[in-house]
Amino acid sequence: MPPTSYDYVTVQKVQGSETTEASDVLAAEEPLEIRVGYGPESRRQHRTLSVTMRTPGHDFELTAGFLLTEGIIRGREDLQGILYCPDVAKEEERENVVRAELSPASVPDLPRLERHFYTSSSCGVCGKTSIEAVHAASCPVLPTQGPYVATAVIHQLPAQQRAAQALFEQTGGLHAAALFSPAGELLLLREDVGRHNALDKVIGAVLLAGQLPLHGAVLLVSGRASFELVQKAAVAGIPVLAAVGAPSSLAVSAAHNFGMTLCGFVRQNRFNVYSHSWRITGEAEPTS
Repeated sequence: MPPTSYDYVTVQKVQGSETTEASDVLAAEEPLEIRVGYGPESRRQHRTLSVTMRTPGHDFELTAGFLLTEGIIRGREDLQGILYCPDVAKEEERENVVRAELSPASVPDLPRLERHFYTSSSCGVCGKTSIEAVHAASCPVLPTQGPYVATAVIHQLPAQQRAAQALFEQTGGLHAAALFSPAGELLLLREDVGRHNALDKVIGAVLLAGQLPLHGAVLLVSGRASFELVQKAAVAGIPVLAAVGAPSSLAVSAAHNFGMTLCGFVRQNRFNVYSHSWRITGEAEPTS
């Protein structure tokens, strides 16, 4: 039976000195093993790339986004297809193992494959080396004119995101990543127990739809803004990243280097702008 995005459990609810039994809804968390197939059609090889804990749902988008933002593929043309692996040892693994088939012309970085087998997407090198590595991955150059986003639009984003979080309303335990237009129109939202997974699902959906780079988009993420989220946004060509929580020092440094506008603490009608504030205006368009 395929895994679902949520589970029901029986809990003991305590209020004051009284205890009652009730049903509660929890966000589901299941392992997803990502495998890749590569090489000429006559000599295909398969290898496990990564295992990530995720909320089931949009698994192919998660896989596509992960491959792109981790530099395994450069674009949609490198991806032949994604499927759930039929050759698994246990029935419960059937919807928890996916295989991405790379195009025969795509030559993956084998040392990179080895690294991802042992580490997660949020581990590894840090500091200046990390930023240089992202630049070396042929990230889209972010636009130097616009898009411009009014402060009033930034203020409205968290409420719009929360209103669209169906699973969060049921469980209270999921992160979200949402794409908006510069005018504040919600374009796409994905949820997951992992912040990085939620963003990979968004980027994967856009990649599979052939709509990258996202030069006209604003991204809002729940929680804090880490270097990894800035890096993934840069790979997708997103010029404005807003976070409900605080950014890390490396996230701010990376945003400066990539030419990305980074906003933090976007909540309760306030926010801070940490880099490239020229995109944030008091009006819908910049004043002359």
